[in-house]
Amino acid sequence: MKFDWREPVLAVQFLTRLPTPQIRHFEPALLAAAAPWFPLVGLLIGVFLSTVVFLAAKADPWLAALAGFLLWTWITGGLHLDGLADMSDGLGAAHRDPERFLAVLKDPHLGSFGVLALICQSAAKLVLLMLLAKQQEWLALLLIPAWARFGVLYWSRLPPLASGMAEQFAWQKTSVSLYILLILLLLMSYFIAPALLTAPLLIWAYAKWLMHKLGGMTGDCLGAGIEITETGLLFCMLVLLI
Repeated sequence: MKFDWREPVLAVQFLTRLPTPQIRHFEPALLAAAAPWFPLVGLLIGVFLSTVVFLAAKADPWLAALAGFLLWTWITGGLHLDGLADMSDGLGAAHRDPERFLAVLKDPHLGSFGVLALICQSAAKLVLLMLLAKQQEWLALLLIPAWARFGVLYWSRLPPLASGMAEQFAWQKTSVSLYILLILLLLMSYFIAPALLTAPLLIWAYAKWLMHKLGGMTGDCLGAGIEITETGLLFCMLVLLI
């Protein structure tokens, strides 16, 4: 199989604000082809995140948490936080009506449910990062973003609720790369942070919740899942350390 350099570059472009070479001829199918690179992009994010938290923790755990949270938000451009906010608004207004849910997702305005979700998520990440830095467990931050973006590969197999970004990911079928990435992440978690072996359970549980609540997924649901998984894994790290 011929290697297409555009796939990893597009994965970095889509998930981060890091500078990359420009892709002149974009094809919609290319985004789906780039999806298997998402966990590796998450690992790249984890390198920056764990380094910043490690260095800042030498001064103070709260400083490390603030530096880590700001970097986490900047490097992703707030993309997944936006998805969490939109999904929260949709769920708050939908009352189990799929049509209403999709209509709210298309509204560019931020509602009260979205604001509350952003506040809760930001506060949770900030406090959990501080506690993790205090316990000197910053190495777990290498893998948490990677696991969350691995989740996208699993959730994108759910039925798309509407045409758009999620539908493009849904073109992807189960491939060998999915299992290779899973094995690599499990092995790395076992040696670096065994508490992160709970990640597959969290990813599976979110997929079950999406099917029960919505009957499928959208691009915003994928972004929200990344945020929820990251916070869930931070929490698991701390609980399983006690």
